[in-house]
Amino acid sequence: MNPGSALAVYFLIFVFTAFLMLPFGMRTDEEAGAPRVPGQADSAPHRFDLKRHLLRAAVISALLFALFYANWTQGWITAETLDFYN
Repeated sequence: MNPGSALAVYFLIFVFTAFLMLPFGMRTDEEAGAPRVPGQADSAPHRFDLKRHLLRAAVISALLFALFYANWTQGWITAETLDFYN
């Protein structure tokens, strides 16, 4: 696999992982015991730690990319495997 292609695939996995992880580990002001700001949504997070979120997403996406790359080199699941119609 070309290094540029590998970087692009990792970036796509990273963005997908970071987006999917957004609701996990979030606490609202009510759960944290902090006063709410007038006009604030009930579901607004109390504190969002971007560095921690991106670090978690990077680790998880590195593991997922390692699985993808192992499948790419070993050929465990191929296009022919997923052809259910023929």
